Amino acid sequence: MKKVDQAVSYFKQGFLCSQAILATYGEPLGLDRNTALKIAEGFGGGMASMGETCGAVTGAFMVIGLKHGRTEAQDREARHRTHELVREFTSRFASRNASIVCRNLLGCDINTPEGTAMAREKGLFTTVCPKLVGDAAEILEELGLGE
Repeated sequence: MKKVDQAVSYFKQGFLCSQAILATYGEPLGLDRNTALKIAEGFGGGMASMGETCGAVTGAFMVIGLKHGRTEAQDREARHRTHELVREFTSRFASRNASIVCRNLLGCDINTPEGTAMAREKGLFTTVCPKLVGDAAEILEELGLGE
């Protein structure tokens, strides 16, 4: 199964957008699936369902950091490369979706009971969110993070 499909499959199984991305792309980078799922849990729904930065986006940021992040405080090159890739990812995701903010992407604020109810009624978690997970995964692939 291709990684893009795997990420969407994880989401459709009931994992959060952030979990779907990090679990899919973390394993080849040395992060076991269970640890990835635990780490990414609080980032779904735009950071703990607060409707902030989309979990598919923050999951991708974690993947970028996992692959390119620095482990030595003095490693400015790794920091620069990581930030460069995060900015490029963000630009591409926003270009496809007009935002990286969950509430803007969904058109409602899931940080409120009314917003969550609206998202469920409109089927946004089963239509919009899988597309966003797929977009994030495709962009990671385009950036060479799918190996």
